Amino acid sequence: MEEEKTLCGRKEKERKKIKMGAEEDHEKRLNEKLRPNTISHAQFLSWKRQKDVDASARKAEAARKRSEDIAAGTVQMNGRELFSHEPWVFDNTQY
Repeated sequence: MEEEKTLCGRKEKERKKIKMGAEEDHEKRLNEKLRPNTISHAQFLSWKRQKDVDASARKAEAARKRSEDIAAGTVQMNGRELFSHEPWVFDNTQY
């Protein structure tokens, strides 16, 4: 009877070791996956500057195209654009 208890105890301990080993392996794999994606602060700043330059270039191109379309009369102006291009429309001195 005591032998069965010790055998059961040993098996249980071995199972725990295997389980802990598997958990450690899983954690190691997760850490290995995360580490290659780390970047330095300088790399991040370089990427951020490039992203900002690209975004401002896209905005400038969109604004240029919009102003060309307004000049050609192909799109309708919003209130701000109308006020800057034709301020006489908002002249209330006659009333």
